[in-house]
Amino acid sequence: MTAEDVIGLFADETRVRVFAAVALGATGAAEVAERTGLPARDVLLALHRLEDRDVVTAGTGGLEVSYAAFRRMARDAAGPRSAQDHGTGDERTETVLRTFLRDGRLVKLPAQWDRKKLVLRHVAERTFEPGRRYAEKEVDDRLRTWCEGGGTDHVTLRRYLVDLHHLHRHGGVYHRPTDTAAP
Repeated sequence: MTAEDVIGLFADETRVRVFAAVALGATGAAEVAERTGLPARDVLLALHRLEDRDVVTAGTGGLEVSYAAFRRMARDAAGPRSAQDHGTGDERTETVLRTFLRDGRLVKLPAQWDRKKLVLRHVAERTFEPGRRYAEKEVDDRLRTWCEGGGTDHVTLRRYLVDLHHLHRHGGVYHRPTDTAAP
């Protein structure tokens, strides 16, 4: 069953009410009918459809929500999670980068200083060529790309890069030094 199937299943108000009653502890059709105020026939039809789609099961203790089915559907809807390789060759670094970078975007800056320095060095190395000069507008444009949809703005990112000497600034012109040693 797909997410679209679930949406279709719950597009019917009766099925939603029956499902809610089961989720709130109703263990049989009569109890569902009592809690929802729905006619027994409607309850039985809805339960049949919900059981048929594996979102409600009839166990030894009565009716139950099939939470395992919902977890399975959520995993399937999310799709496979790719373990993006950032090409560092170091598993610790890769783990940190996978945590804070998604699809070439900075999700957020790490709070831990060592991790923050590692992420910032990665951003600098992937964004700026050593020795090449960049106008402030170009630096901002390049850093905005990293920040789209994340929790950090490009100005903060630029300040950190300058403070950590990943970028040098002289009169509104920036360059990445050729001798940046790993922090």
